[in-house]
Amino acid sequence: MLKFALSLLIVFALLTNKNYHKEFYDNGNIKSQGWKNGNHKIDYWKFYHPNGKLMQQGHYKMNVRDGYWYFYNQHGKIEMEGHFNNGKKINWWLFYDENQKINHKCQLENDVKNGYCLKYIDEKLKSAEKYKNGKKVKEWFSFRSFKKENKLSDLK
Repeated sequence: MLKFALSLLIVFALLTNKNYHKEFYDNGNIKSQGWKNGNHKIDYWKFYHPNGKLMQQGHYKMNVRDGYWYFYNQHGKIEMEGHFNNGKKINWWLFYDENQKINHKCQLENDVKNGYCLKYIDEKLKSAEKYKNGKKVKEWFSFRSFKKENKLSDLK
């Protein structure tokens, strides 16, 4: 059964021109790895810092970021994560502090803040901002006033 499944995978890869690709730094550490269809990155990819720590990972669709991505600092700690659609940041993006706690999260549309940005200190909401096409239009410094003026369903 395993041989049959492996044979099917090989046939599929040959028919689709799909292959698994790896690149390395001069120091021998892996630089990137993922699937290609011809010269196009597709499916899941991982990229690494020269020190071998994970730098970023996520999905590609024909050489363009598409889907959920994670980004890490040189120590392998998460810095931010969020959705791409056709190479543009969309929906909620989460940004982390050096202690791996959410520092702020923002709604983005085509790489631009459009909606809310919520700022946290010690995992507690401290302020909120509202953006329209990348420009701040409103800011709140108390959760009570923010909640009073906004529907919580807008924040999902």
